[in-house]
Amino acid sequence: MNTHRTARRIVTRAATAAALATALGLGAVHTATASAASSAPVSVRPSGTDPDGGWHQNGLRLKAADNKKVDAFVHRARNAERAISPEVRAAARISHAELIGFDQRLKSPDSLKRKVATWMRESPGQTVDESLSMINDSVRFTLQWPAGSYSQGVHTASGLLSAWGNDSTRWANTWNRTAGYKAINSAWRAPRSHQLFEVQFHTPESKAAQLETHKLYEEQRLPGTPPARVRELQAQQNAIFAAVPVPPGAERLTAPTRRLSPDPARRLPVPGR
Repeated sequence: MNTHRTARRIVTRAATAAALATALGLGAVHTATASAASSAPVSVRPSGTDPDGGWHQNGLRLKAADNKKVDAFVHRARNAERAISPEVRAAARISHAELIGFDQRLKSPDSLKRKVATWMRESPGQTVDESLSMINDSVRFTLQWPAGSYSQGVHTASGLLSAWGNDSTRWANTWNRTAGYKAINSAWRAPRSHQLFEVQFHTPESKAAQLETHKLYEEQRLPGTPPARVRELQAQQNAIFAAVPVPPGAERLTAPTRRLSPDPARRLPVPGR
């Protein structure tokens, strides 16, 4: 099945424009974290920040210059999110998806710093800039459909994101795996800001399994976890995901290969611009 032809048949330009206009009318949604960061007194040093401007947490460290670069990366991601969220919300509305965990769409600064510091420790010589270029989930979303409408929903939503100028940079479809995580994790590059963002496509069952295995996965990734424990944790995750039903046709879903013709909805202004 061709993703773009399917989206073209199902969604008329008028319907697309109306739905995106409605989503844009909702305006930018600011998280409590973002608001707190903008209103905090400059004299208050964030938790984990050293007097010299460096950062540390759980044995991980960043030098002051590297910490400053991650903070700038976080700031750019938060600004770019204001234009990305309305399109993802519109794609969810049109494809009849449930948008899960929207309030957690911005990865926390500490989470990003842990990821960067871990990568730099595991790969000596890797710079902070190289590490930041590998991050595609500082802005992230989850769309969810029942198993019966999952494949059509993914076709429609991904086709719309592509039609609105977002370039598909990663498409990890793990529904055909015999063990482990099951879902589609996709990454996109926004056309104006060039910000990378992640969209996960789930069913209620796969999302529940992801939440159930999250702590197991986090422990598995800790540098000090013994190999035997790593294998035990993976076996536990495999057992949980093995119970997740595979939606019809999900294992054959692929990323959009080209954009649809420009849609009038893309020319609608983003609130605040």
